[in-house]
Amino acid sequence: MFKITKEDKETNARCGTFKTRRGVFNTPSFFPVATQATVKCLSPWQLSEIGVDGLLVNAYHLFLRPGTEIIKKAGGLHKFMGFQGPIITDSGGYQIFSLERLREVSDEGVKFQSHVDGETFFLSPEGIVKIQLDLDSDIIVPLDECVKYPCSRAKAAKAAARTIDWARKSKECFEKENEKGNIMFGIIQGSTYEDLRGECLKRISELGFSGLCIGGLSVGEPEDLRYNILSFIHDNVDKRYLRYFMGYGRPRDIIEAVSLGVDLFDCVVPTRFGRTGTAFTSEGKIVVRNSIYSQDLAPLDTKCSCYTCKNFTRAYLRHLINVKEVLGVQLITYHNVYWYKSFMMKIREAISEGNFAELKREFLANFKDN
Repeated sequence: MFKITKEDKETNARCGTFKTRRGVFNTPSFFPVATQATVKCLSPWQLSEIGVDGLLVNAYHLFLRPGTEIIKKAGGLHKFMGFQGPIITDSGGYQIFSLERLREVSDEGVKFQSHVDGETFFLSPEGIVKIQLDLDSDIIVPLDECVKYPCSRAKAAKAAARTIDWARKSKECFEKENEKGNIMFGIIQGSTYEDLRGECLKRISELGFSGLCIGGLSVGEPEDLRYNILSFIHDNVDKRYLRYFMGYGRPRDIIEAVSLGVDLFDCVVPTRFGRTGTAFTSEGKIVVRNSIYSQDLAPLDTKCSCYTCKNFTRAYLRHLINVKEVLGVQLITYHNVYWYKSFMMKIREAISEGNFAELKREFLANFKDN
């Protein structure tokens, strides 16, 4: 399922391929976020034109609206949203973290109060698996408990133990209910405590998942602690597992995490920044709505060959953003997603050719992220 094709000699970076029923994607890879079964501002044919490797969709939000029944009747997520590439569905574990005031966690699952209409509902580990199977995503993820930083060791230990128990229940349910060749990843929790991460990693690996998600990082902890945990995971995980860092996606962070052995990322950054008039370029971020671009007739990025950069200037894009024309947001978002795709391709190429460390040094020296 996951095959390593090249390992870097100076870092822990590696190239690989991951096979799903919807085709093979190359790693390291970045999946844009399609929370509500759509990537904001982009149509499926634009995603196909860009060549995105896959998408992350949120099962919790689709369970609330429009409901899993209508998506199941439509033939599953791919038909419902018109996207034919690999789809990962998140479990709702992040909502345990982000909707803290609207949920109660127990060993049996999570009681939520809907942020839409206030209605209460309960999601068990088995129930989350069945929801994702009804959605018919290619890769599904079990319910987990993500804790904030800072977190006491006792609280982190309880959350990690609960994540392990939920993973066991989820895997048992998945093996009974899966009939279409879906894939399931496990999630590693444990906050910034190496012993908890190690125990969680051992127990989750024993359950026989097809890949491992790195959860509970980038939740407020200092960079050095985050990188320590990534290094620890690399040193202690079987190399045959694809490693997926959920919700992580700034360019400088991605290239650092790749050097520590991470294979897959998702994040809202390229689309969210696009909606604010911010573009990613080979030299760093630029805020196109700023006045310095009012007469700038250069493309967003002279090194980019996307539709936006081949046809429009910074001055025109700034004009669209400032007069609140939706086309401006669409064009910048298109560029950002295309730029991320190209960025990951350059990383893979550098690993394959044995000069990833050099690429990383040059990128970090030149890319301005402020």
